[in-house]
Amino acid sequence: MIRKWIITIGCLIVVLTVSCTSSDIGQEKTAVPVDVMTVKKGDIKQTLEFNGDIVAEYTVKVFSKIPDRITKFYVDEGDKVLKGDIIAEVEATQLKQAVRRAKAGLTAAKSQLANISAEFERAERLYSENAMSKQQYDAVKTQYEAAQSQVDQAEAGLASARSSLKDASITAPISGIIGKRHYEEGDMAAPQLPVVTIVQIDNVKMVFDATDKEFGKLKLGQPAQVEVTSYPDELFLGKIIKISPILDPLTRLADIEILIPNPDSKLKPGMFARAEVTIGLLENKIIIPRYAAIETTTLKFIQGQDRVVKEYHVYTVNDSSKAVQRDLDVEYVNHNNIAVNSGIEVGEKIVVSGQNKLLDGTVVNIITEKEEAVL
Repeated sequence: MIRKWIITIGCLIVVLTVSCTSSDIGQEKTAVPVDVMTVKKGDIKQTLEFNGDIVAEYTVKVFSKIPDRITKFYVDEGDKVLKGDIIAEVEATQLKQAVRRAKAGLTAAKSQLANISAEFERAERLYSENAMSKQQYDAVKTQYEAAQSQVDQAEAGLASARSSLKDASITAPISGIIGKRHYEEGDMAAPQLPVVTIVQIDNVKMVFDATDKEFGKLKLGQPAQVEVTSYPDELFLGKIIKISPILDPLTRLADIEILIPNPDSKLKPGMFARAEVTIGLLENKIIIPRYAAIETTTLKFIQGQDRVVKEYHVYTVNDSSKAVQRDLDVEYVNHNNIAVNSGIEVGEKIVVSGQNKLLDGTVVNIITEKEEAVL
């Protein structure tokens, strides 16, 4: 009987040993491969992102003062012009005739003045010698003054006619680039439509709308990084130069402008742009990459109303190579990183790849240890 018990106990020991060994092997086989990162502190920029359009720093529309046919264009779209350069010529037949009439009128007035001047000089001499009555002298003097006035009027008329004729040459009011030519040679210039549009793009502006929530965080001089689709690998640096003093009461949006140096003229008016405006800096904070955290959205009853709340948690790895879920108290989140108030400590290892396969207590196999978050 005793021998049977000894044999039975021996068999149980063998079974338990084999079972435990098999369990350990199975557990080792089911360890989840992960990548980790050691938690560190650093600084993180607080930013806001906006979409908008690139516009010229200055835009001037040039109109024709004369509603007549355009006879000659000296520029085309994309041409550079200096202030005062002739852009186009407008037909001015009537104005030229007006100048000729004004010249003829001035010549006649001067001729009449010359005739009366000689008579006036003779009258002055005779009057001084008491050889002419005052009444006769005053009559000659009046004729002389009237002739002088006619000359003045004729000169003013000629100056006006010449000024109007000068308007037949449309000139550039500023230096810049012809952004748009609205007519062709032979078209009739109309007062309501500009002949050309001149732009200055040594600097350009990005214009966008900010909500009332964002409005209070924006200040003049804040730096911004701007990117456009045409140059996906290049960032253009600028700063806020204008913040609208009011919000549109219908849209609750405010107009904002960023000035961007554009020495190579890469940025063109009309381009779609995306800006990242730096509004602050958090220093000496625990920073982790956003992709390491698992985000969940829950509906919570806060201050008398339901609100959608985002929650974040990560997995750390303990000394037993097991995953431990940690809920995070988050201070700030941007597209790349998260600033954490509490929930993890400096020096701990958090899972940054493979975390979606984990549960609290899952055995893990560390494959790679990565560097800290890119700020």
